Amino acid sequence: MTAKECGEGNRAMKEIEGKVALVTGASSGIGRATAEMMLERGARTFITARRRDRLDELSERFGNNCVVVPGDLTDRDFRRKLIGAVEDDAGGLDMLVNSAGILVGGSAETTTLEEFDRTMDINVRVILELTQLAIPLLRKRKGSVTNLSSVTGPRAFPGVLAYCVSKAAVDQMTRCMALELGSDGIRVNAVNPGVIRTELHRAGGMSDSDYARFLERGKETHPLGRVGEAREVAELIVFLASERASFITGECVAVDGGRAQTCMR
Repeated sequence: MTAKECGEGNRAMKEIEGKVALVTGASSGIGRATAEMMLERGARTFITARRRDRLDELSERFGNNCVVVPGDLTDRDFRRKLIGAVEDDAGGLDMLVNSAGILVGGSAETTTLEEFDRTMDINVRVILELTQLAIPLLRKRKGSVTNLSSVTGPRAFPGVLAYCVSKAAVDQMTRCMALELGSDGIRVNAVNPGVIRTELHRAGGMSDSDYARFLERGKETHPLGRVGEAREVAELIVFLASERASFITGECVAVDGGRAQTCMR
């Protein structure tokens, strides 16, 4: 590696140092990997999820730079409390990462309205209002919003209708927000992962044995021959949130081992 390349790598590692980030869904999976990476690279990072014990683990590792605000994002009062905590502590926000979400199985025939509404509430409405509440803080810093979408946003898959619809909504909301907030210097992007090794599918009701088969099947459905890891997605999120992506907005970027390029199989 040349001296120039070393310098570029060091600059990238320090680019978010001293910045203020808020990461939702930080107790597990991609949200946790993103929070860890933000903290490792020096950002003052507010983390939220319902499981306080998982959040406290990060706080113990990273100290005062990690601010734990546990709660239920479906509670509108908590959403206001969360943004209020960021404002009181930091006065502004550089990076909002909307990572919290759920996956519920169900087809066009079997998805209940209750399951559909719950999925849309957590995966879409929470992102909308949390971002709305954060806009004044983001405007102060010309900050960024990065939404966690999915390969199921641009592509249809069977058996997860509500999830597909919710992620398609996230993609379009990302583009609309980017168009409308660009004049304030606020960038909005989304990432669209393929299958990533997290707790998402098991939390959605998949058994351990079915999940193991699902991961094995992923070797065939992803052209790179494997499923992804949470830190691989976190790398893209941190890049899009940082000044290295200063001229990128309104994009829904695949990080899926080529999954979106394949037909359903």
